[in-house]
Amino acid sequence: MEKIILSEQEVINALCIFHAKFKRVQPQDVEIELMYDDAAGFTAEAYVNGQMDVYNTVNFITAIRLYIDEQLRRDSIAARIVLDLHDEEGIIAKIEW
Repeated sequence: MEKIILSEQEVINALCIFHAKFKRVQPQDVEIELMYDDAAGFTAEAYVNGQMDVYNTVNFITAIRLYIDEQLRRDSIAARIVLDLHDEEGIIAKIEW
């Protein structure tokens, strides 16, 4: 079973790409702020042109699947994705095939 870990920056990149497609802008025009709360879980705020959208854990996974498909050129459907809050590395994604 192959395993990879997406760093916090890669998770941010995945959300930028996902949000950019949704808003029809360039990924570099998107700002992302990642958060974790015991009650809400993993969330992110995405900003474009002063407008904010909030993403939840399901959106994180969807964005990471798009990133796996388009950037890593791998099968995202077969991937098991687990988000983790790491003390030193921040919010990371553990992926297994």
